[in-house]
Amino acid sequence: MRIYILSLASIFTTVISFSQPVSRPKLVVGIVVDQMRWDYLYRYYDRYAATGGFKRMLSQGFSCENTLIPFTPTVTAPGHASIYTGSVPAIHGITGNLWWENDKGYDMYCTQDDMEKNVGGGSVGEGSQSPRNLLVTTIGDELKLATNSRSKVIGIALKDRGGILSAGHSANAAYWYDAAKGNFITSTYYMQELPKWVNDFNAKKLVDKYYEQGWNTLYPINTYIQSTADDKKYENHAFGKGFPYDLKKYAGTNYNIVLSTPYGNSLTTEFAKATLVSEQLGADAETDLLTISYSSTDYIGHGFGPNSIEQEDDFLRLDKELADLMDFIDSKVGKDQYTVFLTADHGVAHVPGFMAENKLPSGSINPENLKKEINAKLFTEFGKQNLIVSSFNYQYYLNLAAIDSAKLDKKKIINSIISFVEWQPGISRVFSIDEMIEVPMNKTMKEMFANGYYPKRSGQIQLIMEPHWIEGFGATGTTHGAWSPYDAHIPLLWYGWGIKQGKTNRETYMTDIAATLAALLHIQMPSGCVGNVIPEVLK
Repeated sequence: MRIYILSLASIFTTVISFSQPVSRPKLVVGIVVDQMRWDYLYRYYDRYAATGGFKRMLSQGFSCENTLIPFTPTVTAPGHASIYTGSVPAIHGITGNLWWENDKGYDMYCTQDDMEKNVGGGSVGEGSQSPRNLLVTTIGDELKLATNSRSKVIGIALKDRGGILSAGHSANAAYWYDAAKGNFITSTYYMQELPKWVNDFNAKKLVDKYYEQGWNTLYPINTYIQSTADDKKYENHAFGKGFPYDLKKYAGTNYNIVLSTPYGNSLTTEFAKATLVSEQLGADAETDLLTISYSSTDYIGHGFGPNSIEQEDDFLRLDKELADLMDFIDSKVGKDQYTVFLTADHGVAHVPGFMAENKLPSGSINPENLKKEINAKLFTEFGKQNLIVSSFNYQYYLNLAAIDSAKLDKKKIINSIISFVEWQPGISRVFSIDEMIEVPMNKTMKEMFANGYYPKRSGQIQLIMEPHWIEGFGATGTTHGAWSPYDAHIPLLWYGWGIKQGKTNRETYMTDIAATLAALLHIQMPSGCVGNVIPEVLK
């Protein structure tokens, strides 16, 4: 009898243990700050509000101080894709914002999908988007699989690629900004018409209200000691020459200019809050995922550079935006009931004009002009026009069909290009990608270029510029895409449910984010994940 009673007790205990739900937060919020260099956490630290978003995450959450991007090019689309897949372009296939389709013979935008149409406005091109070019699952896809699609996954950004690639294939929705009409839109991949709440949000025309306020510095301009003087000749003057900027003239006529102001971030925050409430994210027992990409930091950074008053003011304002967002989530989902991570898709180089002003090495190369010179040389040597069809992503794509039909020697063409380009100012190395393993090169660099190579969507020749040299089309602004730390060293902050307090200076990678989220949520890693769990982060 005693054995029988013990057996019943054992069975009862087993049933109870199996009936316990998996412990997960109600909501995961992924925040990507487009073009946020890691050093911005501390460059402006003394000016961030004590109750602001950055100090809240740094003091109460966990910071991975030495997080790096393990591939090139360090640009928006591969960055967002890699954060949420834990993978690299060599596997997930997003090799750039644009690339040349080698087997099809035309260029391709990262989220282009001609089978779909826009929903909510915009030109046909702006809405013909989907995640189909992404070859693997995201953490959102795996969350949906783990809960048999009971979880909700929604991505939002001003940039289409920021919203789409973060959310993944099976997302309930992805929304992005239509600069033609000033509305958030989506595509038929997700739905046939916008929800009422999105139409109601768009009807508010918040952008016009932001324009009425104009853009002046948040604090007296003479206190911006972390920046160079206002109105430098190497800055973009698209909407004025220095603070304050009068934006009223754009109301009702130009919904594009808001992208290059902090109000683009404000618009994103307000739409995120509307999404949270209207879609009831974090309101039930199933974990939901909201991905938010702040895009205006990138537009401002490109136009004015990382040492500008515009970018400093942008981040001081973003600090307050993040605090507002987190306070809102506290009130709607519950404090300590959600998990947040914050990172960036890439960093940025200083403006060459700023570098020259401070006697630092730098320069720029116009990729289109160089491509024309090379094509002219190739025509003289091989008698064929436009043997280079594209120069996306610091690579040259050859016209393989023309080379094949004319029975030209591809190897001789490649060698001719290399011999011409390798002596150009600002070029560190140029080599045939299929010979990458044999090229004498630092191990870190070699791994990064190999991780960015997907044959169907990559070029045949790789360019590496000298540090601080950029691809430029004029005398103003800057860009990113290189292997160097200013482009590849990004912030990674964790906060909330299941997160320890502290920091690590151990080397971690962008690809570790999805792996760590999978461990936190007790779900499978995405199908192309090559990252590792960061154990220090998790309770």
